[in-house]
Amino acid sequence: MAHRLCNHLPSPLVRGLVAIGATIGMLAAVSASAQDKPVALKLSSWVPAQHALNPALAAWGADLTKASGGSITTTLFPSEQLGKAFDHYDMAKDGIADVAYVNPGYQPGRFPVMAGAGLPFIFANAKGGSAAIDAWYRQYAAKEMKDVKFCFAFVHDPGTFHSKKKLLSPAEVKGMKVRPATSTIGQMVTLLGGTNVQASAPEARDALERGVADAITFPWGSTILFGIDKVVTFHMDEPLYTTPFVWVMNKDKYEAMTAAQKKVIDDHCTTEWAEKVGSAWADFEFAGRAKLAAEPGHTVYKLAPAELDAWRKAIAPTEATWAEGATKAGYDAKAVMESLRSTVAKYKSGL
Repeated sequence: MAHRLCNHLPSPLVRGLVAIGATIGMLAAVSASAQDKPVALKLSSWVPAQHALNPALAAWGADLTKASGGSITTTLFPSEQLGKAFDHYDMAKDGIADVAYVNPGYQPGRFPVMAGAGLPFIFANAKGGSAAIDAWYRQYAAKEMKDVKFCFAFVHDPGTFHSKKKLLSPAEVKGMKVRPATSTIGQMVTLLGGTNVQASAPEARDALERGVADAITFPWGSTILFGIDKVVTFHMDEPLYTTPFVWVMNKDKYEAMTAAQKKVIDDHCTTEWAEKVGSAWADFEFAGRAKLAAEPGHTVYKLAPAELDAWRKAIAPTEATWAEGATKAGYDAKAVMESLRSTVAKYKSGL
């Protein structure tokens, strides 16, 4: 019937229909050949499988799959399955992991700008704080983390001292062995006369249990998760510090993607995603304070105003120490810190 009908159509129209059909066929062929090839990404997280951060990272990966129409798939490897916590930046750089969760503070001196965000008494919370640190760090990431594709930065909810004795005065840190969260906090410990004990989060309990360390700086919920509450019983209830983290990607893996896939990645490497990931973890850490306070034999204590003021004054020189390192690395330390503090204020996440 279709053939007989076509015989009755004017010949120019027939030729036009044939041409249109041919064009549609060509476009279909081009579309098929341009389809995004499948990409499988290995996501590496060094915290335990049950840690509150992992579901947020897995959700990020799942959204990549959805946004890419299934051409990008991800598998999350927690618990240091692909490598040690200290090595995660280089794992992303070298392609051992395609995307990795990194604590820049585990490598003293390597990331001098980011170290500034780990200074004491800057952040009050991790929700606005994660958006703030990401928005601030984007202007420096391409230079400081040039070996990888920077995705986003975030912080955990403020951590504090967890120790085997109550610490009311900064003078009491003198002579103590402390496992610091980052190199910046390590500078604080040194300034106060303590000795730093280097240990990643998964190794921290063992250091405390064996007496290698007397105290640790750590967020609240993770103190329970990592079993640190089994070996320390005194907890200073002050927002002493936050640890900056980054989520970074192997450059070669990114560059090998199609333009459409790169856009999906770029759309998921944003300040909005930094806040999503930071917020998911923040609630878990915040809840840890009440849980520790309820544990038998544990003491959660506030500092009196004069005591808190003494701490602030005692550790103030850490900013000058940080600035010296940032200046040596070629940065305008004053401008870097002013930018950080103004961004923190903009996102209402400062003390």
